[in-house]
Amino acid sequence: MLPVGDTAPEDGLLPESARENTGRKFGIYVHVPFCRVRCGYCDFNTYTATELRGVKQTDYPDQAIAEIRFAKRVLEKSGIENRQVSTVFFGGGTPTLLLTSELGRILEVIRSEFGLQEGAEITTEANPDSVSEAGLNELKQAGFTRVSFGMQSAVPSVLLTLDRTHNPAQIPNVVKWARRAGLDISLDLIYGAPRETIAEWRVSLESAIALEPDHLSAYALIVEAGTRLERQIRLGEVPAPDDDLMADKYELADSMLSSAGFEWYEISNWAKSPDHQSRHNLGYWTGEDWWGIGPGAHSHVGNVRWWNVKHPAAFAARVLSGVSPAHSRETLDSDTTKLERILLESRMSSGLDVNILDPESRVRVAELIADELVDAEAAIGGTVKLTLKGRLLADAVVRALAFS
Repeated sequence: MLPVGDTAPEDGLLPESARENTGRKFGIYVHVPFCRVRCGYCDFNTYTATELRGVKQTDYPDQAIAEIRFAKRVLEKSGIENRQVSTVFFGGGTPTLLLTSELGRILEVIRSEFGLQEGAEITTEANPDSVSEAGLNELKQAGFTRVSFGMQSAVPSVLLTLDRTHNPAQIPNVVKWARRAGLDISLDLIYGAPRETIAEWRVSLESAIALEPDHLSAYALIVEAGTRLERQIRLGEVPAPDDDLMADKYELADSMLSSAGFEWYEISNWAKSPDHQSRHNLGYWTGEDWWGIGPGAHSHVGNVRWWNVKHPAAFAARVLSGVSPAHSRETLDSDTTKLERILLESRMSSGLDVNILDPESRVRVAELIADELVDAEAAIGGTVKLTLKGRLLADAVVRALAFS
């Protein structure tokens, strides 16, 4: 389901208030909505070939390019000064199901329309079974700097539970190829799959650490409504995730990754150094601007946020006719902006500025310190930073700070 908002205008023009972007960085997200197989836990806006009658994967690059050019026109006509792009992120879905040459062509249009900052971070997600050594070299030559592999687990039975089709033995190969190509490497892991033991999770962590990636994400499995996994749990076919075991797995991940030289910078993300943090995701978390390309993609410019129609056929019909693919949008008021700052910045190791909190919430910081959820020394210095226990109970911290 898409969020509820105001109807977006067909011309896509932004209100004058959207010009309030002085000093903000500008990123572009490109959503590639295709997968070979739909994973049972996934509720992303993705489709397999059998689900997309009348929509060709090979036509998608031209559709994405049409929206990139539309974005440039809209920002110009809305009186928003052009900013070179600081980060580009190809997500999905599986972007590497497209030809490498097509990914490069999309990136080239972004470069020609907006310009890329020197040292821009250019990332693509990839499934381990969707890349080759030659393809990774071509990505580097096209200007990509970073690849994020969906490893998820090193244990075959866990991958089977998650409906992942890649062979875990392929992970070392793709990491080696990416390293040879000169790409920064991130690995994505998921913990909490039904029947996954703590020992199996340890195996996945050990395997990932041994590959010496630059960045690692460890996400708790979330049972999303309407997914195959949710139906299996509801019917009693597999057990629901156990909260205590999930907490144990997070603590194990943090301990092992810290010992291996990784530093957490967001609850689910660790990097070998600040230079290897995901700058694109940091843009989301710190309220920078970005334009989301593709079906279902979300955008944020100034104080305006909007989201595209979800189905690829509807998206294609709009962008190819020169009409905005946006379904709805909203103008963020100061209260919403403040709430989102609390929600997002409190999850980061850099922490949340105490000064944005109202007086009652500042009093609650003392209570959170007493409960060992917030670091006392940092709070005295004016920043709310979560302890390890606080990271495990981050939602409770947000509720205490945001809903006085």
